[in-house]
Amino acid sequence: QVHLVESGGGLVQAGGSLRLSCAASGSIKSISSLGWYRQAPGKQRELVASITSGGTTNYANSVKGRFTISRDNAENTMYLQMSTLKPEDTAVYYCNAKTWVGVRFQDYWGQGTQVTVSS
Repeated sequence: QVHLVESGGGLVQAGGSLRLSCAASGSIKSISSLGWYRQAPGKQRELVASITSGGTTNYANSVKGRFTISRDNAENTMYLQMSTLKPEDTAVYYCNAKTWVGVRFQDYWGQGTQVTVSS
């Protein structure tokens, strides 16, 4: 089992910055990758960025060059630094962890943190 707790969301003006944090606990060594997803009202949840245990990162085209994902293995924490925020970045942001359970990946989710970008 993996437990995830997000923090750092809030209200920011367009062009501003926020940093989200995701603290992981439980079966940390079983985590294959960590990621941030977001879900805006009326839309499907989408991948924002991910980072593997080896440090390989992946970003949605809409956030490339503006968001940076990182992880601190010593603190079991993942971060999402968001810059040049736009109103369309408004969403609930969820932390995700994937563990390999032999035949498939198991997903774990945090409770979500609201990010609101005003124009």
